[in-house]
Amino acid sequence: MPDPIRKIALSRYAAQRLAADPDFAADADAARAPFSAAEIARALEGARSDDEAAFKRRLRRLRQRVLLRTMARDLAGDMDAAGLAEVCQTTSDLAELTVRAALDWLGDGELIVVAMGKLGARELNVSSDIDLVFVHPGLDQDSADPQRIERTGRKLIALLNDVTEDGFAFRVDMRLRPYGDSGALVSSFGALEAYFVEQGREWERYAWIKARPISGTPAGVAGSRHGELDAIVRPFVYRKYLDYATLAAMRRLHAEVRREVARRELAGHVKLGPGGIREIEFIAQALQLIRGGRDPALTVRPTLEVLQELSKKNLLPGSATEELSSAYVFLRNVEHRLQYLDDAQTHELPTDPEDRSRIAQMAGFDAWEAFFAQLDAHRQAVTRHFQAVFAEPGAETDAAPWPDHPRLSALRSSQRYLQLPADSTRRFDALIPALARTAAATPDPEATLARGIDLLVAIARRAAYLALLAERPEALERVTHMIGASSWAAEFVTLHPLLLDELLDDRLLYAPPDWRGFESGLRAALAAAGSDVERQMNAVREQHQSQQFRLLAQDLAGLLTVEVLADHLSLLADIVLQVSLEKCWDHLATRHRERPRFAVIGYGKLGGKELGYASDLDIIFLHDDADERAAENYARLALRYNNWLGARTSAGTLFETDLQLRPSGSSGLLVSSLAAFEEYQEHAAWPWEHQALTRARFCAGDKDVGLEFENIRTRILKRERDPAALAREVLAMREKLHSAHPNRSGLFDLKHDRGGMIDIEFSVQYLVLAHAHRHPALTGNLGNIALLKIAADLGLIDQALAEKCRNAYRDFRRLQHALRLNGARYARVPPDQASADYAAVRDLWKAVFSAYQ
Repeated sequence: MPDPIRKIALSRYAAQRLAADPDFAADADAARAPFSAAEIARALEGARSDDEAAFKRRLRRLRQRVLLRTMARDLAGDMDAAGLAEVCQTTSDLAELTVRAALDWLGDGELIVVAMGKLGARELNVSSDIDLVFVHPGLDQDSADPQRIERTGRKLIALLNDVTEDGFAFRVDMRLRPYGDSGALVSSFGALEAYFVEQGREWERYAWIKARPISGTPAGVAGSRHGELDAIVRPFVYRKYLDYATLAAMRRLHAEVRREVARRELAGHVKLGPGGIREIEFIAQALQLIRGGRDPALTVRPTLEVLQELSKKNLLPGSATEELSSAYVFLRNVEHRLQYLDDAQTHELPTDPEDRSRIAQMAGFDAWEAFFAQLDAHRQAVTRHFQAVFAEPGAETDAAPWPDHPRLSALRSSQRYLQLPADSTRRFDALIPALARTAAATPDPEATLARGIDLLVAIARRAAYLALLAERPEALERVTHMIGASSWAAEFVTLHPLLLDELLDDRLLYAPPDWRGFESGLRAALAAAGSDVERQMNAVREQHQSQQFRLLAQDLAGLLTVEVLADHLSLLADIVLQVSLEKCWDHLATRHRERPRFAVIGYGKLGGKELGYASDLDIIFLHDDADERAAENYARLALRYNNWLGARTSAGTLFETDLQLRPSGSSGLLVSSLAAFEEYQEHAAWPWEHQALTRARFCAGDKDVGLEFENIRTRILKRERDPAALAREVLAMREKLHSAHPNRSGLFDLKHDRGGMIDIEFSVQYLVLAHAHRHPALTGNLGNIALLKIAADLGLIDQALAEKCRNAYRDFRRLQHALRLNGARYARVPPDQASADYAAVRDLWKAVFSAYQ
């Protein structure tokens, strides 16, 4: 007998099987390859012609062969992850192929068998039950025969579960189906969805996290119903927001398990006992449930893969992931060795000295004491990490009274508060004092507290948001400081509480933008939304808001200048515009080419890369396509695209857009050809439209169309013009704008008053249009600050005056930004706060225009 076969004699089950049937010895030779899925399938070939007794014997004899060879190969090697992976994969392959063979033998191809638990994750242990749920899409049809379908389900269970002289194929547990043992054996899609909505409990979300259909037409193949099933299960398991309420539910579930372990004296249970397999699974699956709805990468099923994903995303420290993964491999290997002993479904460490010796030797140790010391070290590490993840936060247990405040007194007697569920009331009661303490440390405690109360009231009925702030006190502290610094920030986060997620990791919150990473993440979020257009629109909005929020946090922390912030926001808009345009073109049923010859041109703040957080987008659409279908298709694209950007969904609005700068304004075509645009600019455009062209640029779409637009723009700007006639036009437009924005406040309007930002912008635009024919450097879309310097270097204005006006423009933008962050309707300041700046701008205005006034 080969040595590996001799070693599996440590298993009483193996010794008995080999003694009863020596033919198993050759099959179990560990020198052979793993028992592959293909080999299992070959062993099941021809099963349809078996009678019932022969079929059952085939399944049971196959299980014995697979188990013995797998055991031999496992015990011949070291206790490592590779060995564990082979055992779990082989056992899972056997279970999955056995179920399919039984369904084929029964002749029902429509019954969808959903594998739960370890089989669903393909990490089945060698003597495990298989947890199954049966779903049949035909039950939703009036013509269905429920009795026949249920008989099929019961027969399937019997084929696997019945104990014959050859034992069983797999023990089957159906208790995870809707309503458990009292529920129907087979559910329709509609019944399953209704159960999740009306009856689904927290522990069932945990149970369904690894669910995987193992029969029926596979996903991606014509006629598959797996996608429909996933669309029912996924929203039940994974919430679209950060679901920190899961932690409290998991604490309660774990406490129940611990009480049961203590009652049954199961301290030596490697699955349920302290530091056991279940605690590792709880850690992984709790963090999955919290974040899986926002991050599809966390919806993987195998525990070791989940742990690695959590580490990659900095949701678990690398050291914790290594220790938990190592412990998981060790404990699962111990679990298998306990089950190898007698092919029994056990997780309990033996007390018998002989059995202990067998287990230690199977695990590669000379003595039980050395084995147990290693086991105990792993279990202690698991317990330590479990307590770190599931520790009760301070806010959850804070019993401090609410502060005395009129808003709070009214809130406490309001129906909104009185109708909160018990858990939400407890969290709300703890968060109010914590908010008050943090607000007291801000420059304006009263305003901060009021804004914080508004936020908590807005999220009060969303238990997950309250749980997030209660579970993560640092998030409450960060959001309190942000809303204390900016009323606009308070409104933004109150309107979009999903953004609270961003407050959990300051390494990500304050990291410089990774624009390539943002774009790939945006595309991944759109892909995860599938073909549902509203989900796609929400995904874009949520990704855009999240990145805006990170920039806002860095802005309020003083990490960004106004100019750098505007550059970031403009680049963010460009990426969102590009990805959205591609998606809208894909949605167009009549598209005549793979990629449109279509471009989005930005004007104003977008064109000049001076966007703010809530700036409108001034855009026009151009195309260069001779196809006879082009004009109609691009008009449809423009309408769909503009709606995509501006529509209000449950996630809010992406951008407010203004299309009036297109040729002929609101009476013109929504999309112009490049030729028509050039013709208009050459022969019909007003001087103010050429002024606008100084701050226009290609933002999204076909780069060749964008390059041709830039060529047209440059040619128009370089046209020689009569300086006096141009000055009269610019002055007339300036007067019109001034009249449209009267200011009787006694304050200085940073944008519209004489000496303000518009005077700088109009001065620069005049210099560009009047002198670009001689100085092409002026045609660059570089922004007013850079163009002032170029004009001074060219001798068009005084160097010292240009520098003063450059600084004035910076000051105006900084003041305007600060006012907008705190909700000011107008960007106005006391005159003495900006007197030196506006005096310099008035001097610039005189220098440029005095000869023409």
